[in-house]
Amino acid sequence: MKINLISVGTKMPAWVEQGVQEYSKRLPAEFSFSCVEVPLGKRGKSSSIEQAMRQEQEALLARLGARDYVVALDVQGKTLSTEAMAARIGQIRDDGRHLSLLVGGPDGLTPTCLQQADERWSLSALTLPHPLVRTVMAEQIYRVWSLLSGHPYHRA
Repeated sequence: MKINLISVGTKMPAWVEQGVQEYSKRLPAEFSFSCVEVPLGKRGKSSSIEQAMRQEQEALLARLGARDYVVALDVQGKTLSTEAMAARIGQIRDDGRHLSLLVGGPDGLTPTCLQQADERWSLSALTLPHPLVRTVMAEQIYRVWSLLSGHPYHRA
C-alpha cells in the first residue's frame, strides 16, 4: 500500500522534513508513506483567493491515481481514534487500494476537492499549521502500521 499526503505548500522547515523522514524510514516498502507537495496558488492584488484555490485544486487532483482512495483532511471531517484509523486504513489496504490524503492551503480545500474525496477526516477541532500536520500524519501512519502488524510501538 502506498500512502501519499498531498499538500499545498513547499519549502517546509528542516524539522518537518526530519520528522517525516524519521517515521517514513521505519515503514516497510509494502506500507510506504510520502509527502507530495504542490505549490501554493498565487495570491495578490491581481488574483483572487478563489483563483488561487482553483490552482491548488488542479495541482492536488492531478496527483491522484486512478485506484487511490481519497481522504480530505478537513476540520469538518470525522474524528477518528488511532485504532479506528488503523481499522479504516486496513480495510482500504485489504481492498487493494492506495491512500491519498489531501491537505489544502491557507484557505482550505475547494468544494470540488471535498466532493471528490471518498471520506473526510479531521485530525483535531484545533486549526493546525500545515507543517505540523505533515509530521503528525507521518507519525500516525507509522502508528497505524504498528497496530496492523502487531508491532509494540502502539501501547494504548
